Amino acid sequence: MRSFTVLLKNELKLNIRNMNMVIFAVILPLVVLVILGFLYGTSPASEGAGFTFLEQSIGALCTISICAGGLMGLPLVVSEYRERKILKRFKVTPISPVMLLTVEFLIYVIYSVISLATIIPVAMMFWKVEIHGSWIAFVGSWLLTTVSTLSIGMMVGGIAQNAKTASVIACILYFPMLIFSGATLPFEVMPKGMQTVVQFFPITQGIQLMKSTFLGTPLSNAWLPVFVMLAITIICSGVAIKCFKWE
Repeated sequence: MRSFTVLLKNELKLNIRNMNMVIFAVILPLVVLVILGFLYGTSPASEGAGFTFLEQSIGALCTISICAGGLMGLPLVVSEYRERKILKRFKVTPISPVMLLTVEFLIYVIYSVISLATIIPVAMMFWKVEIHGSWIAFVGSWLLTTVSTLSIGMMVGGIAQNAKTASVIACILYFPMLIFSGATLPFEVMPKGMQTVVQFFPITQGIQLMKSTFLGTPLSNAWLPVFVMLAITIICSGVAIKCFKWE
């Protein structure tokens, strides 16, 4: 337990000093919120919807941080450690692949928590955003989205031979999911064919679930996003641990 705590503390310090995730996982979602707030304010999302544009966008805003950490930050850090032979040094210590991946996993969970704890209070304070559904269900859907996305990052970081390979894979995953999952381009305005394809993205399922739980609206086939994200979490986490390479 002491090894785990020391490793978490040191890795978190190094990560914060790097500032990349502070900018992209904490500051960027807040900046996007402020921009949308000034553009749309308390304007209704659509005729007769009963919700403001920002209320419908909260789930999408939260996933910006999740994507940054899970699809870019985590895999690049682990693969860079492998390339720089840092993992090779860890191999002769009590640190196991499970411990290392769990520490990196928790670091990006912390970033996502900070982002969530920043976005919602600011939206409520300045633009009167209200949760119309269940706080427990919303936080649960956010947590499931976070865990499933970070598990993908663990898998990429666990198997990528070097930072270059991880960067290519991360970009292939990051940009399509960020743009087409509903985090930037609303899912509802996409053509039906595109909706059919992108609905299998875990981020897409997460956004739909968070939106439904935040607004208190019914979600058809609500078990589908839960099943998809749980399956991705189990598969990717298993691959990350089983196929982990120290060097």
